[in-house]
Amino acid sequence: MKKIRFGITGSGYMGRTHAEAIKFLSDTAELVAIWGGSRAQGLAANNGAAYEPTLEALMKRPDIDAIVITTPHACHIAEVMLALESGKHVLIEKPMATRLEDADRMLAAAAQRKLITGVAHNLRFRVNLPKVRDLIQSGAIGRVQTLHFSMIRQIANFGNFGGNKLGWVHQPESIGFVIDGLPHGVDAMRWAMGAEVVKAAGFSRTYYPGRAIEDSTVGILEFSNGATCSVHTTCASHGDFPGEMARLMIMGSKASLNMDGFGDLHLTDREKGWRVISTQPPVMADDPESAFKIGRMQAFRDQIQAFIDRIHGKPSHVATGADGRAGLAACLAMLTSTKENRFVDLP
Repeated sequence: MKKIRFGITGSGYMGRTHAEAIKFLSDTAELVAIWGGSRAQGLAANNGAAYEPTLEALMKRPDIDAIVITTPHACHIAEVMLALESGKHVLIEKPMATRLEDADRMLAAAAQRKLITGVAHNLRFRVNLPKVRDLIQSGAIGRVQTLHFSMIRQIANFGNFGGNKLGWVHQPESIGFVIDGLPHGVDAMRWAMGAEVVKAAGFSRTYYPGRAIEDSTVGILEFSNGATCSVHTTCASHGDFPGEMARLMIMGSKASLNMDGFGDLHLTDREKGWRVISTQPPVMADDPESAFKIGRMQAFRDQIQAFIDRIHGKPSHVATGADGRAGLAACLAMLTSTKENRFVDLP
């Protein structure tokens, strides 16, 4: 199987994450070049890759097959379109875009050129969510009835991993925190159930002084299988709530699940009560280097390999561009619901 040769846009926390994941997969992948950000030259040197001083130079390289996009959200549309126009497959950090019109442009351009678009929903490759999916699809918990997803972060703490999200994630062009974190939750529920969001409502607010856009949303989702879901996403908390960085609770007709995306997955039923089903190795946000150890990195290595498999036409669980659009649509619908004071139907 031919090695897939990668370029990366962006050199922050996620740029480093994908660089190290690609470097690990030396049998199937090769990191060729990096562009973007003040740390790009150093990141390239540390990973045996070339540094490109311009985006155009990165995209024009004939020795690159695929691009990983890790820059701020509002930059994605220009970079993805240039990559596709240059004949490159693209793996995009969530959210894939800030507007549905831009997501549609990406998908149309990829389809026209028969190129692969993927969106980096790494929960699919951690330990617990695949187990949740297996339990649901095997019928072990019966019919899914209700769900709750929460993603709670501190006011000024996105993890001490050497990135600086606070500089751009609260700017007007980033639209809202809800499209930064919640697409992971929407994708987790869609993928686990095999169902689509058909209706959404949201109550979005900005609580922290000086922020230009939404920092907290409480919402409601209805899925095509009849399940209903509440969501809570905020970066206006005064402290970390243990286990709430990515919490998914699912109530079924036979049993219920309680998943900490960074800890234990519990199952309960009438006969046996609560018990641990699986455990995701922890990621300690107060240790910069822990984010680049096996507990977190295995999911990103597996995700890159799944993207490579998709390029080669093999079965793969990597989230597609269409998956990325669906998650974005649900999150933007909550902002529309807030603005227009109504439920929003999703086609």
